[in-house]
Amino acid sequence: MFSLERWQEIFETISKNKLRTFLTGVSVASGIFILVVLLGIGEGMQNGVEIQFQRDAENKVSVTGGVTSLGYGGLNPGRDIQLVLDDFYTAVQTSDFDIEFQSPLYRVWSGLASNGSESGSYRLEGVHADYQFLEKASIINGRFINPLDQDLGTKNVVIGNRVKKDLFKEKDPIGEFITVSGVKFKVVGVYTDPGGERSEARIFMPLKTAQRIFGNGEDIRTISFTLPKVSDYDLALYQSQAFLKKIERQLRSKYNISPVDTSALYLSNNIESTKEIYTILSTMKLFFWGVGIATLFAGIIGVSNIMLIIVKERTKEIGIRKALGAVPMSIVGMVLHESIFVTALSGMFGLILGLLLLESVGPFIDTEFIVNPEVNFNVAVSTVIILIIAGAIAGFFPAWRGARIKPIDALRDE
Repeated sequence: MFSLERWQEIFETISKNKLRTFLTGVSVASGIFILVVLLGIGEGMQNGVEIQFQRDAENKVSVTGGVTSLGYGGLNPGRDIQLVLDDFYTAVQTSDFDIEFQSPLYRVWSGLASNGSESGSYRLEGVHADYQFLEKASIINGRFINPLDQDLGTKNVVIGNRVKKDLFKEKDPIGEFITVSGVKFKVVGVYTDPGGERSEARIFMPLKTAQRIFGNGEDIRTISFTLPKVSDYDLALYQSQAFLKKIERQLRSKYNISPVDTSALYLSNNIESTKEIYTILSTMKLFFWGVGIATLFAGIIGVSNIMLIIVKERTKEIGIRKALGAVPMSIVGMVLHESIFVTALSGMFGLILGLLLLESVGPFIDTEFIVNPEVNFNVAVSTVIILIIAGAIAGFFPAWRGARIKPIDALRDE
């Protein structure tokens, strides 16, 4: 119930202790401000990680050859494990699970591409048609490499949007020719990638064509797959791990690799990595909450101390109120009202300041792992609830102390 007299009392008390109230309010506002900024950074880290995983299909698994670090089967360490196309087909044919998308990959890290007077150095990748979905590449003009390109070994290429801007500017590149490492290729498509410009600085061509032109026979760098998505995360993780483990056993047996040699084959499992990363993020968010609440708690202690002083200063007034018939709960309500008001007002100021900072500065933060730090509506509401609870806690003990004052003792107080 609204009481004008109660509000007049609160403002009169605050006006008598302006500096003390201001300093206490600053401590509460600082606590909420730090909490909001930390939570915003945590959200920005999650956004950054999600963008990192958007570069590839979230259920993608892959195997890449490395270098042996241990001798095995009479062979010395230091051997390059060079995968071949037959390893890819063996993995497909012996799989115990259905495969959604599949593609081997042959890579040239840097190849010179030119169109007239424009030129640049880009990554060249020989792939199958499914690689578009393994990489989450979206065609914005033309088409991707198709099975016919692979079967015939055509000199067709799909270029990233970055390559298109470098070599063709505003001109439509579809049907035009570019020279790649001295060989002419026809551009049949342009793609964009959620990984950004770095991922768009690539040129895709049929695997058969890349192997023939760059003279590496059946050599490939990586074999990649996705299994059909399932709603149960644990089942998806189990299937992907079992699938990779079988491929690993086949390759270790074929290339005489020690069972404990961890550098001979590089296994990548996006499902497994996703769980690990989000577990770390959740832990960091809990840490941020802990730091923010601890800082806020310091401010709450200040509010509680002020209320204790106020109760002490108003001891005689409280005694008169009780002598005139005021019940203990009315005394508790009077102190709690003031405590919650000071805490909520200061905290809301800190909350708004933190939100404004994130809103104004957040969009300009463009690092690899922190993207657009922000605080969502649920977190803002949670912060307001914390403020109210904190104000109630800060005022409860002083209020309870005031409610227990005996009128006769209070009237004797000087």
